[in-house]
Amino acid sequence: MGRRGYQIARMNVRLGTLAGDLSSTIKVAIEEHIAGSQAEVSGGGGHFSIVVTSEQFAGKSPVAAQRLVYTAIKHLMSGDSAPVHAIDTLKTIVP
Repeated sequence: MGRRGYQIARMNVRLGTLAGDLSSTIKVAIEEHIAGSQAEVSGGGGHFSIVVTSEQFAGKSPVAAQRLVYTAIKHLMSGDSAPVHAIDTLKTIVP
């Protein structure tokens, strides 16, 4: 592999690591904001899919439950260089 190929390979590893770290960051932000919740986060490249299970969604409309999740991650979606560009799917579940 030439120097350019090596640089691209290193960059892809870093981006993959960042995506993994960002998924963990999103998960922690949700679980800290919504007590007793369990979040599953997948994706990368600024686009993520999220599934959150919580008793706190009981009695709430789907929109109200989703607002709780978006409130938990709004700091990751704010600004021109926000690491989270879009939530492609968001599912909220009452256990």
